[in-house]
This record gives sequence, structure tokens and C-alpha cells, in this order.
Amino acid sequence: MTQGPFASRLARMRQQAREYGADAVLVTPGPDLRYLVGYDALPLERLTCLVVPTEGDASLVVPRLELLAAQASPVAGLDLTLRPWGEGENPYALVTSLLEGCNRVALDNHMWFEKVVGFRDAAPHWSTILAGFILSSLRMRKDDDEIAALVNAGAAIDRVHARVPGLLRAGRTEREVGADIADAIIAEGHVAVDFIIVGSGPNGASPHHDVSDRVIVDGDVVVVDIGGTMPDGYRSDCTRTYAVGHAPADFVAEYAVLQEAQAAAVAHARVGVTCESVDSAARHVLAQAGLGELFIHRTGHGIGMETHEDPYIVAGNSLVLDEGMAFSIEPGFYREGRYGARIEDIVIAGRNGLIVCNTGTRDLVVTPAGGTGR
Repeated sequence: MTQGPFASRLARMRQQAREYGADAVLVTPGPDLRYLVGYDALPLERLTCLVVPTEGDASLVVPRLELLAAQASPVAGLDLTLRPWGEGENPYALVTSLLEGCNRVALDNHMWFEKVVGFRDAAPHWSTILAGFILSSLRMRKDDDEIAALVNAGAAIDRVHARVPGLLRAGRTEREVGADIADAIIAEGHVAVDFIIVGSGPNGASPHHDVSDRVIVDGDVVVVDIGGTMPDGYRSDCTRTYAVGHAPADFVAEYAVLQEAQAAAVAHARVGVTCESVDSAARHVLAQAGLGELFIHRTGHGIGMETHEDPYIVAGNSLVLDEGMAFSIEPGFYREGRYGARIEDIVIAGRNGLIVCNTGTRDLVVTPAGGTGR
């Protein structure tokens, strides 16, 4: 029960809220709440809400039955008041009573709509805005502890990918492979499996395929995109592409271009360049080789306590990369009916250069029928 970075985060959020013209910020359970006060609260129909006016005392409104859980979190060491409410009480009225005189109130982006309606009914005079504009500028810039957490998450998912060649072989279904990968994600230090994509053959042409009962056959290219949540709440996300038995000759040539594109974006990414220029660095290589139209998604997304968060590495995003910004670099190409390919690393714009969190091979790993990679 230590303050850690949380007092500083709350202070910086207040300042950001003032700059955006908000009188207060309300945050319900989710990654924003865990980031700000270290409380991984259960998302329930009962209202839990961090109440932070730009002027005045901060409070955490919690259901009385969740009070001990809140007290066992870093919240207990922070300069805010715990305000429990009991069954039959109106927690929305309690929150509004703490914000007398406030008119422009920022609500966290992932607040359940039933909670939004509860505040609307309790305080119809409020003008509400999204708190994401306030919080994203804080969460985008990771501190040293967060950077270490993401590096640790990257190493954990790398260890899972190191197991994948032993799981991929002809005759197994994507679902069977995915189940083994799920076990490995937990075994390698995660507390939750966030997603598993095992896209074999034509299924690899769907970037967000998931798994299916398709039987993997010799000659399949397989896209494996996996991620999970570590005990500290930070996420992993890494994609590698494999082939079973052998890979089609035309695919091998195209995959070499993809490696070049991913490497070009990694080489370009650093403090001071724009997000869209990183996207362009990867896209240009693929376009020059005639694969541009097959690269159908952005080059990357931010990552931290959410798998997808700001900043987004995409055309049109002129945001300049700043120290501590963490994001994926994951170009790909997708031929409908045949195969797909993607290479994804998590990287962080560091003060002394780019930090690459995933260090496993980016080469095409070809797995013979026995399941041993080479």
C-alpha cells in the first residue's frame, strides 16, 4: 500500500483538466482508474467512482461491500477520501454532492452507459466531455517503471512464441494450437490471456481471425498474434509468422519485403518524428514491391494498461513521438484465399533511442511435420 507514482498522476491529471476547461473528472473501474490510483476495482452494476474536482478534495466513492478491497489497494496511501455507500442509497447523488458548483465534468471514455445515464439524471445541468482527452496525454508517456513493465511483458510473450514451433504441425486444428498457446501465456507469467490469433492458410488473410476448427496442413503459412496481461496490469502483444513443412516460393519472396518494411519503420521510429511518418516508412517499402494494397491496416497502436491505446501509428496522425511513448510496429500483407503475414514488435521511444521490447526472431520459422522449428 504505497503511493508509488499515483499522487503525481492525480496532480498532473488535475492540471490537464484545468487546461481542458473541466471542473472535475470522474473515473470508473478500468485501466484509467488502475493507472491513476492503483485500484483494480471490479466493474459492477454498483457504482465505484473516483471523483477529482480541479479545485478541492478528491474522493473515491465505493459500494460499502467493496470498502475493504479499496483500503487494501494503494488508494489507502493517497490523499483522497474513501466514501462508501450502502444498499438503497443513491451513489450518483453522493457524487454530485461532492461537486457542488461544477458544471463541465469529464467522464472516462469507458464508463458504462448506465453510469452515464445515472449522472445525467442526478446532475442534468452538467456539460459532459470525454476524459480521454485529459488522460491519454498522461498515459501515452510511460515513466521508467512502466517502461520496465512493458519490457518484462515483451520478454514473457517472446518466451511463448519460442514454444510455438513445437505446437504447429499438420493435422492439428487452430483451436488446439490456440489452447496450448493459452496455457503457455499463463505459464510464462501472465495473469490473463487477452487474445490468440492462429490464422492458418487462407485464415491468415483475416488480420483479426481468432481461431477455428480448420485443420492445419503441410504448406500452410500461419500468422500467430498473441497477448496477455501481466500481474502489474501491463500488456503484451507480439505477432510472428510461421510455415508448416514448407512455404510457397512466392510467399517467401513477399515475406522478405515485409521484413524490410518492418525494419524500416523500426529504424525510423524515435523521439521527434511523427506517428504518420512511421506508418509511411513501412508502407513505402511494401508499396514499392507492389504489396501496398495488401497492407490494409495501420502500422501500429499504443500499448500500456490497454492493448490498444494512444498513440496510433497511422496516416493522418501528426502527433510527434515523445519520450516514453510505447507502440507496436506491425506491418502486414494479406492475400485473400491464400495466406497473410505480419511481423509485430512493441517499441518505446526512449531518451537514448528506441527500446525494442520483443527480441525473438523475425525470420519466417518453418516447422516440419514433427513440430520442431528450424
